[in-house]
Amino acid sequence: MDVEEAIRRRRSIRRFRKDELPDGIAEKLIELANMAPSAGNLQARDFIVVRDRKTREALAEAALDQEFVAQAPLNIVVCANMERIAHYGSRGKTLYTLQDVAAAVQNILLVAVSEGLGAVWVGAFDEERARKILGTPEHIRPVAIIPVGYPDQNPKERPKLPMNELVHYEKW
Repeated sequence: MDVEEAIRRRRSIRRFRKDELPDGIAEKLIELANMAPSAGNLQARDFIVVRDRKTREALAEAALDQEFVAQAPLNIVVCANMERIAHYGSRGKTLYTLQDVAAAVQNILLVAVSEGLGAVWVGAFDEERARKILGTPEHIRPVAIIPVGYPDQNPKERPKLPMNELVHYEKW
């Protein structure tokens, strides 16, 4: 599948089949996620692979009771690494790490589609609860939870704003 097709086929999947995922899929998703651009190539993002049912259930509760987080056989939690970005000072910690994480998350979502999997970007969660569940050190900030599995739904494409409402040339 080419990149354009993956982009056009990507949907937010919130219902997953119980099928096992292929061996090595988490590693492949993360390897390609980390190919995303990052500020100064510092790769100020870390990935926590969560397969354990009880941990997924705890994350689902932390994610405002979004049950699909627990139902997916795999969760990848993408974290900002504040130590690794310290070189850039406060702008690095408040902006660059979030950009690094966002680029990596998009890669995960697109690779998932190309592998016949479904995924969704979850940003609505209690960060402190997630930190405790995952045992992250102080300098690691969970930013996104990505449930991954075989889709048990086929959502329609959602409408997008027309280009003439989004694009501005030269000035606003």
